[in-house]
Amino acid sequence: MINNSFLIAAVAILSLSSCGGNQKGDTITTKSPELTQVWKSDTIFTGSESTLYDPSADIIYVSNGNTKAGEKDNDGFISVINTDGTIRELRWVEGNLHAPKGMAILDGKLYVTDIDEVKVIEIASASIEKTIPVEGAVFLNDVATDGQQVYFSDTRAGTIYAMASDGSYRIISENAGVNGLECHNGHLYALDGEGLKKFSNDGEYSAEVINTEVTGGDGLVILNDSTFVASRWHGEIFFIRGSETTVLLDTKADESNTADIGFVPNQKLVIVPTFLKNEVAAYQLVY
Repeated sequence: MINNSFLIAAVAILSLSSCGGNQKGDTITTKSPELTQVWKSDTIFTGSESTLYDPSADIIYVSNGNTKAGEKDNDGFISVINTDGTIRELRWVEGNLHAPKGMAILDGKLYVTDIDEVKVIEIASASIEKTIPVEGAVFLNDVATDGQQVYFSDTRAGTIYAMASDGSYRIISENAGVNGLECHNGHLYALDGEGLKKFSNDGEYSAEVINTEVTGGDGLVILNDSTFVASRWHGEIFFIRGSETTVLLDTKADESNTADIGFVPNQKLVIVPTFLKNEVAAYQLVY
């Protein structure tokens, strides 16, 4: 016959072994991050540089015309594709676009950098509403918004700008080789020659380097305050979680670029413009 003391001890052991990470000495396991290709488009784009997911319409914008990324040749255009990779409209907006790169959506407008100008596209009418020349600009690149204003980078001049809704702008930071921008919880983040930086939200925009392994980055996706996906143009995508950096994808041998990546949160899809390969590819992210 089993006595009560034995039963009590057995229940206690089972209870301790079933608690997930709440007892001293337990470890919390996380999945190793990985990317699995879900789809890839045909080579129908032209210098596909940036992708941006629009959650209000469940579509992806693609900026094109970057085979000559610094020339005003009027061959730029914006495409619209579905999240399954099918083309909704290849040349959704064209004309008066040269080498459009980064994009961000604010108040029904798509803000797009175009060498030394910012083009403001009214999404509802698919038309360029305004062209804003940026004095002293050399190579405008990525764009982000915090819901209040728009930020954009100039990689060759090493500057970051903040633009108000009326089109006025100012330089807020100078960083060597700055490219990728993103906003999260009121903070601006940037990829530049020193790594991944987080800026203060006190109006002073003081920068803190939070990762030094991904230098010279291009596209940036923020999953939470300590988890990021970042790309390098030459063909690398990295997963940053806290102090750990993992290579998720390396397509350098195939000469397939990984430019300004986008992200579809509800499907955990990383959307990759391949630039000189003239494709867009989607990868399922597990982490």
